[in-house]
Amino acid sequence: MGVRTVLLGFPGVGKLTIAKELSAMVSAKIVDNHWVNNPILRLLDEDGTAPLPKGIWEFTGRFRQTVLDAITAYAPSANFIFTLPAWRAAEACDAVLVPVRLLCDEEDLARRVSNPERRQRLKSTDVAASRDRSRRAGVFDPLHPNTLVLDVTSASPGKTAIAIREQILKVLGDLSA
Repeated sequence: MGVRTVLLGFPGVGKLTIAKELSAMVSAKIVDNHWVNNPILRLLDEDGTAPLPKGIWEFTGRFRQTVLDAITAYAPSANFIFTLPAWRAAEACDAVLVPVRLLCDEEDLARRVSNPERRQRLKSTDVAASRDRSRRAGVFDPLHPNTLVLDVTSASPGKTAIAIREQILKVLGDLSA
């Protein structure tokens, strides 16, 4: 039985960076939202600050669903770290699900989003949208008993990954008890 860790957080919170750190600690494959979205987004002529064309997420959603369907169909025993919502795929594989809500202060999030290196992976660099999202929305809460909530504003990716690994070990320990 594999573990499916789902990292949830706003753009710029560090999901991929944390996933890379965690992957080395728990031997897991990463399924990143940009790995799934970018084949479609690369077709566009966008600068990263303009609104995306209407309907684009329907195309990326189909591609994402194909990836999740393959994971469900073949139910690999490998551990996975998702930087996109994937709890249904985890449940369908009878895997242990560990959702992680990554929270970050609005100012720090805006600073992270403004980093020009984000454009290389077709990530948003729209600071105004980041601030607006922080003010009007919250990071999705799956209301799952294994959910871990971490404020990563001042935490290093390594420290965050260690906290997630500890949660995974706790959940696995609780299951075997």
